[in-house]
Amino acid sequence: MVVLGSLFKRGLQLRIKLSLQQFEPAKQQEIVLRKLLSKAKDTEIGRYYGFASMLKKQDVFGEFARRVDLYDYNRMYERWWHRAREGNADVAWPGQIKYFALSSGTSDASSKFIPVSSEMIKAMRTASIKQIYTLAQYNFPSDYFEKGMLMLGGSTHLNFTGRYYYGDLSGINTSKIPFWFQRFYKPGKDIAKISDWNAKIDDIVKHAKEWDIWVIAGVPAWLQIMMERIIAHYGVKTIHEIWPNLTVYAFGGVAFEPYRKSFESLMARPLIYFETYLASEGFIAYDARPHTVRTGMRLVLNNGIYYEFVPFNEQNFEADGTLKTDAETLNVTQVREGVEYAILLTTCSGAWRYLIGDTVRFTSIEHMEIKITGRTKHFLSLCGEHLSVDNMNAAIRRLGEELGMEIKEFTVHGEPHGSLFAHHWYVGCDQKVDVQQVRDLIDKTLCEVNDDYVVERRHALQEVIVEVLPTAWFTEWMARQGKLGGQHKFPRVLNPKHLASWQEFLAEKRA
Repeated sequence: MVVLGSLFKRGLQLRIKLSLQQFEPAKQQEIVLRKLLSKAKDTEIGRYYGFASMLKKQDVFGEFARRVDLYDYNRMYERWWHRAREGNADVAWPGQIKYFALSSGTSDASSKFIPVSSEMIKAMRTASIKQIYTLAQYNFPSDYFEKGMLMLGGSTHLNFTGRYYYGDLSGINTSKIPFWFQRFYKPGKDIAKISDWNAKIDDIVKHAKEWDIWVIAGVPAWLQIMMERIIAHYGVKTIHEIWPNLTVYAFGGVAFEPYRKSFESLMARPLIYFETYLASEGFIAYDARPHTVRTGMRLVLNNGIYYEFVPFNEQNFEADGTLKTDAETLNVTQVREGVEYAILLTTCSGAWRYLIGDTVRFTSIEHMEIKITGRTKHFLSLCGEHLSVDNMNAAIRRLGEELGMEIKEFTVHGEPHGSLFAHHWYVGCDQKVDVQQVRDLIDKTLCEVNDDYVVERRHALQEVIVEVLPTAWFTEWMARQGKLGGQHKFPRVLNPKHLASWQEFLAEKRA
């Protein structure tokens, strides 16, 4: 069997060499855009905007930006996608859409139905395999490529309406796993289908000792809970006593650094970390170079997605994070390192100039690498402080480094303070800590990483309030929202509806 692992490793090495030989961002993106326009030119949206005539223009980037409107989810759904969901063909993408990924995100209470075409399923699979290729850049023993890869996502069960299937994206992708990968995939299709989070974890715990896992993948908070349950069940000190070959962790959706200290407390040794940027709308980026997890992920430029970037500032966004209709947009040839951008996607699932809601920063133009910095509606700017999730993560990371705190969750909201304002932090930590010291270090760090914050702390932002709460409270609140496990993330900034629910929950816990 080691022979098979050796052949698999050599195949990956050959693939990565071939993929690294072709890297012309502008050319790749032009090819992608022209293919998308050509494929969709006879759809309703294609005829409306005149995709066929755009293809005749030399400057297809500029022509596309001039003619096609900007969309967020609500606008795209109300104008186009709802008709595809009703069974109409050739609306925003050719043919009928047979799959919709159900996504609520962390900013809206209502569920979003994101179309997933057969072309997008293939594109996601291709990008996933490309990320697996990157493992060949490490000198792993050949027999590792025969071991298990545990992917902890949402339920893979899909609902069928008679016209289309809908459910978690992991369910759509799992149903299309290549036959050659199924032998490595854990926890296996039967356990992955379980919708009850605790029941799923119970089954994983039961079988954990039977598996030889070397790669784990999923959201840090939920993987940590899974590993804690395994460790407790078998009465061991670290997860490596169960999975001695565990070497790689692939994560996405949230920044890992705030979780690192508590995560690594479950390990006998650190893992190799790979970051993945996989959204319901497409596979956007992944770590393509060894040891770059702290610097950036490479955009997938030649796989069914055309990107535009909107500078995240007052000229392009309203105070609540809503995209302005006349916002400035840039293509891959026009971006700069160190600037915060919101991403627009045009995809082979019928998204057109679509605001995905994430903000990113280019860390390397040469390698087309980005870092996720937050969400367009997940930032605090009560009085011009422009506090991003990236800033918040920096403060939480420093608490771990300097105070030794193991922080598994946190969230923030803004509130009135007298006639001015305050930031109110809730930090999940089960250790005994000096809350004033925690508050001062958060404030100090934010003053160091955000110039606008410094200014407002002297004026309108009068106070920083910190509460340290049991970690279990965060998990329990998520359960009450119906968002336990899988790909769900605790909101970093509480919107008014979430805030009311959170405060009601805290009052109940303290009663």
